[in-house]
Amino acid sequence: MSSRVEIVKNFYNQIDEDGRLTRSRHGQLEFASTMHYIHKYSANKAKILEVGAGTGRYSIALAQEGKNVTAIELVESNLAILKENGKNIDSLKAFQGDATDLSRFADDEFDTTLVLGPLYHLYDDKDVNKAIDEAIRVTNPGGIIMFAFISVFAIMYANYLQGNWSIGEEENFTSDYKVRHFKEQLFTGYDIVEFENLFLNKPVEWITTAGTDGMLEPIEDRNDFEIPEKDFQAFINWYLNFSEKRELLGNTNHLLYICKKKDKVQ
Repeated sequence: MSSRVEIVKNFYNQIDEDGRLTRSRHGQLEFASTMHYIHKYSANKAKILEVGAGTGRYSIALAQEGKNVTAIELVESNLAILKENGKNIDSLKAFQGDATDLSRFADDEFDTTLVLGPLYHLYDDKDVNKAIDEAIRVTNPGGIIMFAFISVFAIMYANYLQGNWSIGEEENFTSDYKVRHFKEQLFTGYDIVEFENLFLNKPVEWITTAGTDGMLEPIEDRNDFEIPEKDFQAFINWYLNFSEKRELLGNTNHLLYICKKKDKVQ
């Protein structure tokens, strides 16, 4: 049986992760929406940690804005691209590491912590809570933490409407329609409230839950799909005005849970 880490590394060693946020409209919308929320809630001079930084699309963009950014990435091939693309940026540091163990960092070290990928690939309750607790631990009291996750319903819409619905249903739901999480899924999805409930007993204050790419991924497969460049910025602006509407969140593929670390009790 392969370990979680082996499964994740094998997957990312075979795909073009560096182009994921640029080669499609849903990727471009995800990047624009996520950057919008980072800019909205993170101070201009914030010291930022990105956990699960991939090839560095966010870390490099933020460092190029002059922010002090530290990036952690599990997959060596992704990390190599991140380091190459960011090699001339003095305010960017990058290390290999796992979201479940941030022991290289002290408590309360960062103003903003971004966990924008690891929870797609964590299945065991113990590991999920480790990743959440570590992100909270290294963040300053009053600091902002953003956790990306995937809607299980969007997984179904995006991947299992091509005559393979029963396969997706078996992979993602139990016989009584409870959401399933296991490492061989590779990507695990959540019910929105289920994910939010992971934080009920954590020392954080919920700010918002927002979608970042809407329903574009399954729609983009249509032959008649088109958002020309002249319309795309208007579409982004429109989407951001509705990205936090509760009734739309389950249909959104990628989402952000945004919270603030509580101040320490004196």
